[in-house]
Amino acid sequence: MRSFDLIIVGSGSGNSLLTDEYRGLDVAIVEPGRFGGTCLNVGCIPTKMYVYPATVAEQARDAARLGVDASIDRVDWRGMRDRIFGRIDAISEGGLQFRESLENVTVIREYVHLVAPHVLETDSGQRITAPRIVLANGSRVRLPDVPGTDLPGVHTSDTVMRLPEQPRDVVVVGGGYIAAEFCHVFQGLGSSVTQLNRSHRLLRAHDDTIAERFAREAAQQWDLQLGWSITGIERAADGRPTVAALATDGSGTRWERTADVVLLATGRTPNADTLDPAAAQLDVTDRGLLAVDEQQRVLSQGEPVEGLWALGDVCSPHQLKHVANAEARVVSHNVVHPEDPRAMDPRAVPSAVFTEPQIASVGMTERAAREWAREHGTEITVKEQDFGGVAYGWAMEDHVGICKLVADSRTGELLGAHLIGRDASNLIQPLVQGMAFGLRVHEMARGQYWIHPALAEVVENALLGLDVPGQRPDAS
Repeated sequence: MRSFDLIIVGSGSGNSLLTDEYRGLDVAIVEPGRFGGTCLNVGCIPTKMYVYPATVAEQARDAARLGVDASIDRVDWRGMRDRIFGRIDAISEGGLQFRESLENVTVIREYVHLVAPHVLETDSGQRITAPRIVLANGSRVRLPDVPGTDLPGVHTSDTVMRLPEQPRDVVVVGGGYIAAEFCHVFQGLGSSVTQLNRSHRLLRAHDDTIAERFAREAAQQWDLQLGWSITGIERAADGRPTVAALATDGSGTRWERTADVVLLATGRTPNADTLDPAAAQLDVTDRGLLAVDEQQRVLSQGEPVEGLWALGDVCSPHQLKHVANAEARVVSHNVVHPEDPRAMDPRAVPSAVFTEPQIASVGMTERAAREWAREHGTEITVKEQDFGGVAYGWAMEDHVGICKLVADSRTGELLGAHLIGRDASNLIQPLVQGMAFGLRVHEMARGQYWIHPALAEVVENALLGLDVPGQRPDAS
C-alpha cells in the first residue's frame, strides 16, 4: 500500500484545492478521464462556446424586425469545433502536464473505489491511503433504459460537440437545461431540430411562469414534441438512427423520427456509486449523492468522518460549477485548517440556462414561496416586469423577456428571482448579490443608482413593483 498526505479523486474543481499551503504535502490526484473535469471538457465551457455563435446567428435572422436585413451565408462547423477544442484540449493537457511536473504531486490515471474510509484501490489492484481524502469525482451522463442507445449517430453531451460535420437534422431527447441549450445550438446554427420529452413540462425545476414562457418560445423555434416516452432507437435503412416513442397518455399512439443525430440529454447521475461507498460505510442520499455536512465532511451514520471531504456533483444536488468551486474553496481551507473550519453558505445559489432566450434563477419559485409562506404564517408579494416595459426593451422590440420577483411582503426579504430574456444570466447578478448580503427589497431598489436607459432597469422596476415595507409611495 502506498501512503500519501492527501488524495484528491477528480481533477475538476478538486484540482483547484492545491494552493501554496499544500506545497509541503505529498499529494495524489486520481483522474482516469480527461484532466480538468466535466466543465472544461464536455460541459459548461465548450457548450457556451457553441451557444454564443448560435445566439449571434439567431439574432442576425431576427434583425429584420428592427429594420436591419441580415443573413447567415455559411456556418463552418468544423472550424468552430476545431477552434473550441483546440483551446480546450490544450488547457486540459497543459493542466495534466503541470501537475505531473510537480515534485509533491502524483497523478494516478485509473478508476478507484473505497475499501475503507481512508483506503482506495485502483482498477489495477494498487491500494493507496492518506489521512486526508477529498472525493470530487463528479457525475456522468444518464442514459434512458431503452435499446439502441449505442447505435451510430446516437450521442450524449459528452460526444456530440466533436461531430465531424454539422448534422442536417437532430432529435434531442430530454426536457432539462442540457436539452434546451443543445436545441438552441443546433437550431441557431441551422440544423432542423426536434425536441422529444416525456413530460408535458420543460425545465421542471424552474418557476411556472418562466417554464411556460420558454415552452412557448421553443415551440416557435423548433419542433417541440411533449408527452412522448422514448421506447427505443433503431437503425433505418439508410443507416441513420430512428427514435421510437409512445404517447404518455396511455392511448398507445406511436411516434417515430429519423435523423442524422439523436442526442440523449436525459440528465446526469452522481459518481458516488463508482466509489463503492458501502465498503467504507458512507452515507448516500436518496438521489445517490454522498452525504456531507455544511463543512463538506462526508458522513457515516449521520456523523462526519474525520479527514474525509467531498465536493461537486458527487455530493451536491445543484450540479453547478460555481457551486463546486465554492465548495472547493471551503474544503481547501478546511483540509489544512481543521482547527478553524469554514462552512458553505446554502443561500442565493443562482443558475442559468444559455438557450434562446436566456433563463436565470435564484431562490424560491412562486409555488415554493407560497408553500413556505403558509408554513411560516406570512404572505408573499410577486411582481412580473416585462423587458418591453423599459426603454432598452423598447429599443429591442422585446415581447418575450420578463423579470419575476417573489418577496416576503412583511419583511421585504427577496425570496426568489426568475428571468427569461436577453442577458438574463447577467441581469440576475445584482439580485443574487442583494440576497447574499441580506439586503431588503427597498434597499436594493433605492440604495444604488440604476443606469438609464440600460436593460438593468427591468430589474429596478421589478423591485419597485413589489409591495413591501420601505418602498416609496411614489415609486414608479
